[in-house]
Amino acid sequence: MRIGVINNFFPPRVGGSAHLSDSLARGYVEAGHDVLVLTAAYRDAPTEEVRHGYRIVRLPSWTLPKTPLSVNFDIGFTLRPGFGRQVARILDEFQPDVLHQHGQFFDLTWASGLYARRRGIPTLLTVHTRLEDPKPLTHRVFRALDALLVAPILRRYRPHFVVTDTLMQEYIDARYQAAVRGATYIPVGVDPDWQLGGDAERVRSEHGLGDRPIIVSIGHVIAVRDRLRLVRALPHVLEKYPDLAVLIVGGVYYDAFKSLAAELGVEHTVHVVGRVDREQVRDYLAAAACEVHDLNAWGLGTASLESMAAGCPVVAALRPDNYPGIQVRDRTHLYLVPPPADASPDERELADAITEVLADPLRARETVGLAGRQFILDHLTIDSVLHRHLAVLNDLGGTGPETPGQPTRS
Repeated sequence: MRIGVINNFFPPRVGGSAHLSDSLARGYVEAGHDVLVLTAAYRDAPTEEVRHGYRIVRLPSWTLPKTPLSVNFDIGFTLRPGFGRQVARILDEFQPDVLHQHGQFFDLTWASGLYARRRGIPTLLTVHTRLEDPKPLTHRVFRALDALLVAPILRRYRPHFVVTDTLMQEYIDARYQAAVRGATYIPVGVDPDWQLGGDAERVRSEHGLGDRPIIVSIGHVIAVRDRLRLVRALPHVLEKYPDLAVLIVGGVYYDAFKSLAAELGVEHTVHVVGRVDREQVRDYLAAAACEVHDLNAWGLGTASLESMAAGCPVVAALRPDNYPGIQVRDRTHLYLVPPPADASPDERELADAITEVLADPLRARETVGLAGRQFILDHLTIDSVLHRHLAVLNDLGGTGPETPGQPTRS
């Protein structure tokens, strides 16, 4: 089967969507399929290359200004005169049997989707990001964009959707129901082993932390993962652990947490590390008592899943039914805290969860950390989700399923 993988975000760009689409592309090749990746140019990455057995074509791109509408993120778009014809020419040369698209609001998704409609090629669409925002005005603008732009384009070619969790199912039902040809539940998967074996002492030495207790907060700082709740909890945590160090590891695209930290007098505790090479993340997880960043009840991102895979205890705001058919248990798989609407203004519940970990970090790793890793091994490995994707792609491409899928509706 010839599979076209479409994603504006792709390595060397970092991010959950980029890493997942890369891992799946590798898996498709290892399963014996031909794969073409079509993506946006990024920094000095080559225009074309072959790696891990698949070909990558990067189209010239431009970046939106960093504003709330771009989630203060450097989103690369490839839209320009002749763009549609170029996409069609590249795909015609490859002659895909099926397309796997990542991201519903990218121009490459729209162009390849309309191409697929004209050529009668089935498409599978994974929605990684919901167009929602905690700020009411931005949220209303996102709803309008969904209604006036994204949904009408999706209705033109009606992809088969990948539903990653309960919140995504509710979002797709509310925003794109008329565009859904079919949907299959496939959670986000991660490599369970690459985060193991980190060098904790390197992190402590590099940042001069000695034997201070460490919390890490992994991933880009954006409006839906803003770290504000973490900062509000720190005064209570510092009462018991005044030498605590909080390391923010990732690009900062929304920095309101900095001014809040100064206002609360905890700025000396918060250290912004910034972006690091992906391989270095394991060192931070090895050094940490726990990882804390998914606090706005938006589901678990890749960074949280990889932290669990590393055996690092995770503190997060998450619905216990986040994964259909799988119950997430508090103080078993991770430390659950109330969603923002139910939390106390001073984040006392979050502070209590963190201090519980800090009181006995070794026990937290040997119980919740290990159980969290086992949760990933049982349900959310990249190998398990790869088989589910291949089953759907084989079915869409007309070759018949190789492994049983888990359709939610047809």
